[in-house]
This record gives sequence, structure tokens and C-alpha cells, in this order.
Amino acid sequence: MLPLDGLQFDNRFTSQLPADADATNRRRQVSGALFSRVTPTSVTEATTLAWSLEVAELLGLSDDVLRSQDFAEVFGGNRVPAGADPFAMVYGGHQFGNWAGQLGDGRAIALGEVIDINGDHQTLQLKGPGPTPYSRTADGRAVLRSSIREFLCSEAMHHLGIPTTRALSLVGTGDAVMRDMFYDGNPGAEPGAVVCRVAPSFVRFGNFQLPASRGELGVLRALVEFTIRNDFGHLVSGDMSRVIDEQLIVQWFDEVCARTIEAVIHWMRVGFVHGVLNTDNMSILGLTIDFGPYGWLENFDPGWTPNTTDAGGRRYRFGAQPQVIHWNLVQLANALVPLVEDPAGLQTVIDSIGERYQAGFDTMMAARLGWEAHLGDSDSELISDLWKVLASSEIDQVIFFRTLSSVDVARAGVFDDETLLGHFQAAWYLPDEIVDDVAKGLVSWLRRWAQRCVMSGIDSPVRVNQMNGLNPKYVLRNYLAQQVIDAATGGDARPISELLEVLRHPYDEKPDNERFAERRPEWARHRAGCSMLSCSS
Repeated sequence: MLPLDGLQFDNRFTSQLPADADATNRRRQVSGALFSRVTPTSVTEATTLAWSLEVAELLGLSDDVLRSQDFAEVFGGNRVPAGADPFAMVYGGHQFGNWAGQLGDGRAIALGEVIDINGDHQTLQLKGPGPTPYSRTADGRAVLRSSIREFLCSEAMHHLGIPTTRALSLVGTGDAVMRDMFYDGNPGAEPGAVVCRVAPSFVRFGNFQLPASRGELGVLRALVEFTIRNDFGHLVSGDMSRVIDEQLIVQWFDEVCARTIEAVIHWMRVGFVHGVLNTDNMSILGLTIDFGPYGWLENFDPGWTPNTTDAGGRRYRFGAQPQVIHWNLVQLANALVPLVEDPAGLQTVIDSIGERYQAGFDTMMAARLGWEAHLGDSDSELISDLWKVLASSEIDQVIFFRTLSSVDVARAGVFDDETLLGHFQAAWYLPDEIVDDVAKGLVSWLRRWAQRCVMSGIDSPVRVNQMNGLNPKYVLRNYLAQQVIDAATGGDARPISELLEVLRHPYDEKPDNERFAERRPEWARHRAGCSMLSCSS
């Protein structure tokens, strides 16, 4: 018996929900079911490239296990451990606002659900382990570059304090994968990899949408009841026999909305842009899920999207994320309507989303700017003016917000303009533009902000700690990820773990890590992988 055979599997999803009756792994439409049982396809040479210490500890995995070849074999897809019940989920979704019908786990296979050291369930899902019935015309594999990005971002988001799926491991496969990275008719061979993603559940809005669209109300109800009882157990007070009535469904939907709103407020706080907020990429737990062409807002541009596929319409641009989330929640509500006699309760929740988001956003921004609370219209005006100032030139918003905490607000009024602006020179992408009206606007806003901080009456050390705990020093800038990808593609995987170590402490000042906090270099402005990205993986 190998150590990973000791994982405590408790496969609720596959034991309690309707399964696909067809056991063949062929591309097809699957109805009347929520998943298909499918086994990962073996790879040539499974090699562990990196792992997350925190996730490994959560699962009770020792250092010896992490370094074993069996770890690479299991999480590369070559061996199914004892007790696992591998499956791929079927779901639908709206993609770029259009109903896409059946989608499903086309390159993801869950090994099953295990009990972690806290007694909670965690689903272990491999991304890139080969085809499933939902792969359509694809091969079910993932390339190293996208796998590195998924692995690093999953953990970076967690350490930033953002609800997210996690990543246990990154395993190279030794196999080449053909991809057309730019969708320009020039595919090329790339090294393959598999990421093990970890979350209490990978159920998405699209899991509910598909059976609702097909009129499979028994399947829809089964998933709703399963989700409430197993992932929102506090709503039924642990009573697994409680009837899931209309009132409880509305209460559950209200909490899904609250969790989703919380996630997007965090994204706006750190400048994260998801890039592909289709309804099939929305977690029912309010987690950040599916790290494809994401990016961090560097120079402040609310209209920026990291997704080349979205370049025309910019549906998923940074500034539109709250509205897109709202729209996606409406689609989830529509899927639930067949289970309630009176949709007024769902509508009431939907009608509250905008106000709830704004209240949460205001509270977050007040804390981020070093205030004791958001005090109404005057603070809203100051925040609105900040967006205009940041957009007046190419200003690195990560560096700008981090630097704010070090301004002596009590003396900001007596500093000359040059001294005050010089404080932020590391944030200027185009320093020659920080003159005339741009400079005046920045100085005026900084003095008003400083006065507001003084009015708050928060002691300076408390204010600094508050701000530095919300404005990160280090984020996963695309150019940093690309440098790691370049090294790993060349055979050196060590930079993956080196960057992960920095991202584990995003709010800490560490002089040895200053190079990871620098603004995007000019060479990365238009380089592939350093700005916008495609969905190719």
C-alpha cells in the first residue's frame, strides 16, 4: 500500500447524485446526469515541478510523500489511488453573454473528495489529465505555461485573502501538446503539465443552468438539495433530512450572492481581472475559479481586459466586473425559477445586489485609503476623483496604493508639489507626463486625501498597518509569470517555487524581494504572455 492510498476518500458527489449511464469515454451529449466516471490518461514521464506547502499540510501529506515518485504518478494522472472515484462534471453556461449549451469538464477530472485534517471535504481535481466526454474536439491536455499560471495564481489569491480554489501541485508530463497560442493558424508543440486543483466543491452556476435549460427538474433539484446540505450545511443546521423548501432555496441564493459579491470586491481591491467571467466559470461557493487569461491591473485602466478573445467587446474588462457578476447571478436565479412557485423572493435578492456591492466596495475603499469608515457622498466623490487621477496617465496602481501608506499625512499640506509627487515616482510609467494638469490633479487629490486621513483621527501606525494589510506589495504580474514560464520551459523549474515564496507574503516588506515589486518593464509592454493572453492552454 502506497502512502497516497491512505487518503481518506468520501465521495459524496458521485455517490449521491445521478451518474451518466454510459461508461465509454467518448465525446457526446450527456443528459439526465451530473457527471461521467472517467479515468485520467497516462503520461510519459510524470515529474513534480512544484507544490503548495499549505495545501499539502491541509491534506495531511508529509514532505516524504511530496517528494516521492508516487506523488508525481498520482497527480500526473498515471495512477488512481485507493478509494478514489474519478469523474468529470457536465454543465452548461453563457459564454460572452451567449448560451453555449452543454460544456462540462473538458480537460479536468476529479479524483474524488477527501477528508482534510480539519474534517472538511476537499475535491482533488486534475486539470490536463486527458480527454473526457466533454472535451468536444480538444485533447483534454494542458500546456506548461497555462499550468504554471494556474498553479501560481491559485495560491497567490489565497495569500492575498481572496476566496479561491487552491492548487496542490504542478506536475510535468514529459509529453508535447499542440497548441495554437495566438489562434493564427500556426500551432506548435509545447511541454504538457497537470495541476491538481483543490476546493470544497467545483460546482459552478452552469451546473444548475444545464438541467434547467433541458427541463430536467429532478436533476436540478437533486443538485440544489445536495449543494445546500453539503456545502451550506449551516442553513439546515446539520439536519440532512430537512425539506429543502422554496424559502430555503431563496435563503441559499441570497448567500451565494453575498459570497460572490465579496469575491469581486476583493478583485477590485487588488486590481485582479479574471478575463473570462462566463457563467460556467462562476463558483457556487463564491470562489475565484478557472485561471485562464487573467491579469493584474498595472497602469490604471478600467477598460483593460487581459483576454485577447475579449479585445473587441471588452465585456470582461476590469471596470465592468461588478456588472458582469450581477448579470451572471441573474442567470443563476433564472435557472432556479422552476423550483419555486413564486419567483418574487429571488427577484428581491437580485434587486439588492447593486446596493450590496456598492456598500461593500465603499467600506473596502475607506479602509484601503486609511479611513475609519466611509462617510457618504464626500468620500464617494474623493474616491471617484481618485479614479480620474489614476487614469490621467499610466500610473501603476499597485505601487501607488502601497506607497500611499508611507505619506506623512500631517505634513502633506506643507510639502511642495515636487516633493509630494516624488514620493510616487516608482509608479510612473511615463514620468514625462506627470506635469501641468496631470501633476496638479495628483497633488490636489493627495492633499485632500491627507486631510481626510487627519480627520479620521487614526494613529499613524494603526493607519499604516491597516492600509498595508489591504494594499499588497507583491502581486502576480504577468511579466513575472512569463519569466518563470520561460525558465521552466528551458528546463529550470526552480523559479516557480521562488516566485511562489514571494507570493506567500504579499503584504510584507522584504528588501531582498524588491525586484518582484517593480512596475512592468518596457520590454514586457507588448510581449506575448506579459500583457494580454489568449484562452489557449
